Amino acid sequence: MTARLTARDLTLRYGDRVVSTRLTLDVPDRAFTAVVGPNACGKSTLLRAFVRLLKPASGAVSYDGRDVGMLPSKALARELGFLPQDPVAPEDVRVRQLVARGRYPHQTLLSSWSEVDERAVVEAMTAAGVAGLADRPVHELSGGQRQRVWVALVLAQDTPYLLLDEPTSFLDIAHQYQLLELLARLRDEGRTVIAVLHDINQACRYADHVVAMRDGRVAAEGAPADVVDAALMKEVFDLPSVVVPDPVTGTPMVVPALNTGAPQ
Repeated sequence: MTARLTARDLTLRYGDRVVSTRLTLDVPDRAFTAVVGPNACGKSTLLRAFVRLLKPASGAVSYDGRDVGMLPSKALARELGFLPQDPVAPEDVRVRQLVARGRYPHQTLLSSWSEVDERAVVEAMTAAGVAGLADRPVHELSGGQRQRVWVALVLAQDTPYLLLDEPTSFLDIAHQYQLLELLARLRDEGRTVIAVLHDINQACRYADHVVAMRDGRVAAEGAPADVVDAALMKEVFDLPSVVVPDPVTGTPMVVPALNTGAPQ
């Protein structure tokens, strides 16, 4: 698989706290990459570096061979759509107004709201399942509804790359799988998807490429069937497990092998 988005020898840090050192990764183009790993292993930090919300202490992130730090902000936002972990909506904004902000990278001083913009917003709300909430204030929504509104905003941005940090947070299990089905469909239509996921079985079922991180480094990467096994689960998550074929898809399915004792 080719790669337009790459990280080379990254050192990532917050102040004096170093998160990653000499991290190198190629994101396969037009594929679904799932980034997995334990809490505080550097997953979110990596995504923030990709969209230049965090400047590397050393090394470089490149898109189409150019350092992302050298790209104009709007140009980068037309290529890389990003959903952070804990987005905050402006006070009293309504759903449609928030989703419409995804069109900002496509606006100029001389342009006005167009039919293309309107169609992008409507299609994004429909795809995310929030069209019926268009006139509701965002602050009145449940956590799961708000999460789907933020997904709609990123979809309205209409970028070839989608980077999503824990996009299934706050979603019930049905909406989790609906979102993952949507992301897989966008991949099939030619988008590149990079998502931080906590559910390893969801990652194996939907992703073409899994990146397993531990302590700020890439412990393993590749197709789920090639890298997800009991040894990886022990190394990355310190979890004894048995890995069996998913009965629906045949992809790896992790079953924890813990003795929790008899029910009380």
